[in-house]
Amino acid sequence: MHYYSIITSLLLLSSTTSALDLTSRSASCPKVWSNVLPELQKAFAGCGRDAHGAIRAPFHDCINNGCDGSLILTEECSRSENAGLQEICGKLLGWTKKYNTSAADMIQFAAATAISVCPLGPRVRALVGRKDNYQAAPEGEVPGSRDPISSILAAFAAKGFSPDDVVALMGTHSVAVQRFDDPQQAGKSLDTTPTELDLKFYEETLDGAAPYTLQSDKGLSNSTETREKWKKFADGDTSAWNSAFTDAWNRWAVVGNDVGSLCDCSKIIPSGASERRLTQRMGGSAAARLFVRRLYDS
Repeated sequence: MHYYSIITSLLLLSSTTSALDLTSRSASCPKVWSNVLPELQKAFAGCGRDAHGAIRAPFHDCINNGCDGSLILTEECSRSENAGLQEICGKLLGWTKKYNTSAADMIQFAAATAISVCPLGPRVRALVGRKDNYQAAPEGEVPGSRDPISSILAAFAAKGFSPDDVVALMGTHSVAVQRFDDPQQAGKSLDTTPTELDLKFYEETLDGAAPYTLQSDKGLSNSTETREKWKKFADGDTSAWNSAFTDAWNRWAVVGNDVGSLCDCSKIIPSGASERRLTQRMGGSAAARLFVRRLYDS
């Protein structure tokens, strides 16, 4: 990639990671999160089962009453609609109690950390200050893999997310392994590189080459509302996906919360792999690191 193209991609990415229009408040990030980080990084090393669960958990917490921690504070996690999350729910609750943090924040901070740990993962914001909710959300509101595409898109639209947003967010399935969608094929991943947050998921879903494909993913890859964006990512446009994903994720992580009341702890999480890779491609010098850092933090 030419230097000009790298700069263009970085500028595009920096504009979307700033989509929340937040003034950096990292100085007010509670110190406890610096203590939490090393334990989470150790748990998520290798981008295995715990990392996969941590990345999935925010979808199930936020789709109901917003990002409020009820997934792990109530009986929600034991429901069939949250099958496969019980183990990570227990660990998230354990970390919440150990460090005396908000459960809602622990779910989001853990996900941001896992995304950073997984190879090729983009850098997302890690905001804290959410209020916990000890009342379980209504059952049956989490979209299922066998639901009609119209129902899935409607559930996300109710939270303010477009079909393009949904396609971008589904990129997290790149590090997913199914166990309950079809128990007879438990353990099969949704693409051939389940320890990397790459774009093979989109390509292999579209081509029918993935080890396992959810009915919902196949539907999204072919739906008139989503297939154009899906194909763009399947064609390997990493910059476009990074931009779309970080923008959608940063908005998803604060659903139901007053963004202005949250503190920004993003800077304590090491740069995501995508940022490190772009820095290296610009020469890896101190000047390059500083330049990329300013773009990502803008």
